[in-house]
Amino acid sequence: AEGISKRLAGDAVLALVEYTGPVEDAGCAPCVNADGEEEDEEESQKSNTQLWDLTRPLEGSCRLELIKFDDPRGRDAFWHSSSHVLGAALEASFGGHLTIGPAVADGFYYDMFLGDRRLSETDFPEIEKSVKELQKSNEPFQRLVISREDALELFAGNPFKVDLIKRKVTPGSMTTAYRCGELVDLCRGPHLPSTARVKALKVTKNSSSYWLGSADNSSLQRVYGVSFPSDKQLKAHLRMLEEAKERDHRRVGKQQGLFFFDAVVSPGSCFWTSHGARLYNRLQDLMRAEYRRRGFDEVITPNIYSADIFKRSGHYQNYRDDMYGFKVEGQEWFLKPMNCPGHCVIFDSKPRSYRELPLRLASFGVLHRNELSGTLSGLTRVRRFQQDDAHIFCRADQIKDEVSAALKFVFDIYELFGFEFTLALSTRPKKALGSIELWDRAEEQLRQALEASGKKWSLKKGDGAFYGPKIDIQIQDAMGRGHQCGTVQLDFQLPLRFNLRYQTESVGFKEETSAPVEVKDGEVKSDEATLPAGYARPVMVHRAILGSVERMLGILCEHYAGKWPLWLSPRQCMVVPVSDDAFEYASFVKDELHKRGFHAEVNLGDATMNKKIREAQVSQFNYILVVGQNEEQSMEVNVRARGQKQPLGNKTLTDFISEIEVENEPRALRRPKELETFVRKVNAEK
Repeated sequence: AEGISKRLAGDAVLALVEYTGPVEDAGCAPCVNADGEEEDEEESQKSNTQLWDLTRPLEGSCRLELIKFDDPRGRDAFWHSSSHVLGAALEASFGGHLTIGPAVADGFYYDMFLGDRRLSETDFPEIEKSVKELQKSNEPFQRLVISREDALELFAGNPFKVDLIKRKVTPGSMTTAYRCGELVDLCRGPHLPSTARVKALKVTKNSSSYWLGSADNSSLQRVYGVSFPSDKQLKAHLRMLEEAKERDHRRVGKQQGLFFFDAVVSPGSCFWTSHGARLYNRLQDLMRAEYRRRGFDEVITPNIYSADIFKRSGHYQNYRDDMYGFKVEGQEWFLKPMNCPGHCVIFDSKPRSYRELPLRLASFGVLHRNELSGTLSGLTRVRRFQQDDAHIFCRADQIKDEVSAALKFVFDIYELFGFEFTLALSTRPKKALGSIELWDRAEEQLRQALEASGKKWSLKKGDGAFYGPKIDIQIQDAMGRGHQCGTVQLDFQLPLRFNLRYQTESVGFKEETSAPVEVKDGEVKSDEATLPAGYARPVMVHRAILGSVERMLGILCEHYAGKWPLWLSPRQCMVVPVSDDAFEYASFVKDELHKRGFHAEVNLGDATMNKKIREAQVSQFNYILVVGQNEEQSMEVNVRARGQKQPLGNKTLTDFISEIEVENEPRALRRPKELETFVRKVNAEK
């Protein structure tokens, strides 16, 4: 790289090498990752394309690509190296036992066992001082290939590392570690050439966590950080974080009186005020209007189910710890954590014909999930929530059209909010139900729908749900931050597990019974042979756009910075009288707006007119309508729009209402005013 350009060499973080044949580490068997992060070992060993340390010798003929910080892979490696620097600083400052320190979406963290000691912000300066010493020392990252036995001896003083080695590295296998100054840590790599490349690092926050994420294990201290190749980049990032604080949905929610939480009464469950409920209901109104346009049927299902339904669906075996369960009269019950099993029961409630498909069921059922108290975070991680959940039951020949229509639905809603978004296909994970053939079939259908969408997409190997592959849609808000909300998932498993079927076109319709599908220990013990002649299984498409209404509103709070568009706004119009004499007309204007469905208020308080206007501006009303005797005589309002420095002037009340009625109705909420012309598509004789 230096032979090409010194700047290129300085900017490169790691390399991507593609060998012409399989490569083994240092002449030994392929190394096993033991750093605590999940990895598809089978896939990584099959691949000849690997991420590579810049200082690691090449081991064969290859194609080489240098990757910089602005590439997500380079950024992750940079932050992973920075987590080792942070870990070394923590160990130097406090002793204790380091556990794991991965790169995450917005930086990195390191978990550390310190016994009863609790870290706080007052410890940050000491940590950052140790970091700077490591930066100046220019310590190289050295890759070490070691046996399981050597690893156990090397980390004998750290029970957490020993636990990782014993669980992940089988006897006779090799693993890797990296040395960075005094620190030696289990890690797959790759890493930066040296600590001097981490020129700007900031400790951002701290929290508590549990070893392996289980409350039954030891409590750990987690320290977060972020780093960049230059001070300029770090300063820009810190400015963005300051803006993020201003936009924080918890701050906006409190300022605008939208919602609150009570950690004693119901931790993780939101209390919505009347203004917050307006937002909540408006989002649901939008989705219901879209459902009507797109042929969805809204249904309602119970909030409590017996354990049997989740044993059949597979959630009991794979998800039980995240569900709220209890016993009544010796029988095990659960609060509903998801809608899909109930929708399967509805599909199976009567005989179905091929003519009924696709059947699109949607609901806003109240869901509960047992999130750990330490993971709760405002509206973005709650225990009680509602999803804009829908499940489409269709024939195999309808899959592509239905998935394509679901993606178009997603695109339309996100574009309405002003979101940029990315698409990714998530494929079969290690812990998957069903045959590889079924998975391959499902993944191919999703690939075809993605290609037909005309938009760019990426592949996330092994990141699918346990019951089927999925298309994840990640949105970017006004600050460029990513959020995972929408998903389209293909599922061949639940129709099989619930023995769902429909009468095919090949025979006349009649009700038949088929042998029940046997589910034992979470596995389906029967196959398609259980279907009688003339029947077929539907394919199930899981679809969510908002995700949870709570989380989407938290994201929208920050996306709009509390400045809601009129159609969604909980405070649309404030009427301000210029004097007491105008109180009656001001109240009349407010009432006329209210009758037409607008969220209008009138300020009849003792404050001056200018103060009332200022209060309405701070409260982010979309329009402020100032009225006095002149406006009363001509049935007008003096209009001030949010974000406009000068008033828009006087308008008749009728004209103003007509204008904002259009602004208040996104396409899905508009009702046609005229009949369309009927045009026959099929010959009358046919």
